[in-house]
Amino acid sequence: MAEKSNSGVAFAYVTTLFFAWGFVTSLIDPLVASVKTVFHLDYTEAMLTQFAWFIAYGVASIPAAAILSRLGYSAAILTALGTMVVGCLMVPAATALDLYPGVLAALFVIACGVTLLQVAANPLSAALGKPEHSHFRLTLSQGFNSLGTVLGPRLGASTMLAGGVFAAGAATDHALSRAESLRSIDLAFMIIGAFFLAVGLLIWSARKRIDAAAPQKAVLAGAPWAAFRSGWALFGGLAIFLYVGSEVSIGSLLTNFLHDNLAGIDITQAGGMVSFYWGGAMVGRFLGSGLLTRAPAGVLLSIAALCAAAMCLAVTQLGGGVGAYIALSIGFFNSIMFPVIFTMTLERSSAPTSATSGLLCMAIVGGAALPVLSGKVADLSSSLTPAFFVPMAGYIGVALFAIAAARVRPRRAEPEAAVVAH
Repeated sequence: MAEKSNSGVAFAYVTTLFFAWGFVTSLIDPLVASVKTVFHLDYTEAMLTQFAWFIAYGVASIPAAAILSRLGYSAAILTALGTMVVGCLMVPAATALDLYPGVLAALFVIACGVTLLQVAANPLSAALGKPEHSHFRLTLSQGFNSLGTVLGPRLGASTMLAGGVFAAGAATDHALSRAESLRSIDLAFMIIGAFFLAVGLLIWSARKRIDAAAPQKAVLAGAPWAAFRSGWALFGGLAIFLYVGSEVSIGSLLTNFLHDNLAGIDITQAGGMVSFYWGGAMVGRFLGSGLLTRAPAGVLLSIAALCAAAMCLAVTQLGGGVGAYIALSIGFFNSIMFPVIFTMTLERSSAPTSATSGLLCMAIVGGAALPVLSGKVADLSSSLTPAFFVPMAGYIGVALFAIAAARVRPRRAEPEAAVVAH
């Protein structure tokens, strides 16, 4: 009974981490619109914010797993949160020097911390309880991640897209207006830096409970590239790559897309409305966590991916106000994709769980590639509407994974705690 209680308490603390990284990740969406105007960028250049953020998953996943293996769960989580605080403090230094590359470097540092959180928290959440409920637990944790993504755009829009160069009648090249907007970016990241510090203190107070409830660290299985010998690990990695890239592309485009297509709203209001996109994912994850205890995961994933692809196609054909509201609604169908792809891949991969988990975390780098491609499409077409063809293709790829995985029996029943060997 005591072990069950410890697992439940540890799961609650771990779930706060999902909220934390969801909050900061969604803050990048209004930042795209902000830096585009403040630094006079085109869409491709502005999307480099997402590139700097998500490239960290490709660079830092393996080192993060080595840190996790050496330090253990709670110490690794505290290291991650400390790294994120340092990154937030780098933002004011970059804006003081008026350096957009400095902002990108700060985002990369924060994202390295988030990568370490993901490497630790995703398999840990899945393992803290009965094996048959792993889909449920990871999807529930992702629901709180979505709560963070709902609140992030609200904070970002109210700070980074208000006043300064975004004030009515302000000249975008006016020094005082730019300075005010740069300070607004600083304020947003100082707030989340303080938030990460508070979460770190919470985890510090619970570190013994987390370590007591955590599963034993996996035996290192040699080179992490062992996952490349499993077709299912590669297929799952591709699905994660396409899903994250599609979701992030839409979120990054939405502020400007809503401003262009909805009459009567300013850029601040448009940025705040992005929270409805992430809110749809939150609602879907809480509903999906219940549905996944009753319906096959592969079937639900197939339906969600095909619906999302169809809605992207509708946006490209309709545009305008109708297209804007359809784009916002895609978030609902994003809801279960990440946790279900993650757990279904762990169940089917023939590679060690540690290597498979590391590959899946590295595949989040799709959030770096597809948004830049979407921005390039928008720049070439002088319109944001055709850019939705990029996530549409991504969702079709996810649907193919889901249909194939649903036809194959799992190799293992329990997604064990995963550590990537280096």
